[in-house]
Amino acid sequence: MEKINNVTEFIFWGLSQNLEIEEVCFVVFSVFYIVILLGNLLIMLTVYVGNLFKSPMYFFLSYLSFVDICYSSVTAPKMIVDLLAKRKAISYVGCMLQLFGVHFFGCTEIFLLTVMAYDRYVAICKPLHYMTIMDQDRCNKLLLGTWVGGFLHSIIQVALVVQLPFCGPSEIDHYFCDVHPVLKLACTDTYVVGVVVTANSGTIALGSFVILLISYSIILVSLRKQSAEGRRKALSTCGSHVAVVIIFFGPCTFMYMRPDTTFSEDKMVAIFYTIITPMLNPLIYTLRNAEVKNAMKKVWGGKVFWKANAK
Repeated sequence: MEKINNVTEFIFWGLSQNLEIEEVCFVVFSVFYIVILLGNLLIMLTVYVGNLFKSPMYFFLSYLSFVDICYSSVTAPKMIVDLLAKRKAISYVGCMLQLFGVHFFGCTEIFLLTVMAYDRYVAICKPLHYMTIMDQDRCNKLLLGTWVGGFLHSIIQVALVVQLPFCGPSEIDHYFCDVHPVLKLACTDTYVVGVVVTANSGTIALGSFVILLISYSIILVSLRKQSAEGRRKALSTCGSHVAVVIIFFGPCTFMYMRPDTTFSEDKMVAIFYTIITPMLNPLIYTLRNAEVKNAMKKVWGGKVFWKANAK
């Protein structure tokens, strides 16, 4: 059918229809977003000030923090403002841009977590050749691959939605523009598009999960040959990464590796991977990862000591 688009904007239902609940959510999520910015910026500054980019682990960790800031910033500021707004509107173009951003940074994070698992595999299983294998050139290429992969995935998702006709209604039962809620508003059959969307997201998530599973299976086998101290150090860095993978992949799998159906829990699950996970990542890496904690103490402890002596 010929594309007919009478919709110039979409209206969000938001998190709740209760004004008191929305006021509480405004305070809570404002604090969460500030923590996201401060926590991830702290890791990025630690890597930059401490000149730790030569270490592949810190190199990828700093970019993970950058992606987390971008990922949460696509949805959180708009959601926070809308919590106090009577009319939660977004333009059609703005909706498509938000949809692109959510999938671009979300998919980039999935690829980046997979690359970080590969980095840990090389560090633990091939320690003598680690710096040769994970040299700066290869790290740059792997990082570029994560951005290109995220871009291609998001372009496909947006292209599938943009070509659909929208002729009303224009109310989205969500707090941001995502593929499945928007597909429900199209005035045409979206079964095939929904299958392609699920297959696209599912292939990426499943493929990345298999790579992660293989990497950590090999790591666990390799750890049996190492000393107790070596196992402790390896588990410290790997444990942080595994925790981040679980809290990110779990909600994403629930949302995108399923048929085009709606559950009442969808908004809460979306909050988890768009806000809670980016907020927890810096805490997990600083509290559970001994190397990151030591790096922060070395960088910021030295700065504080220098300033105290300067006075």
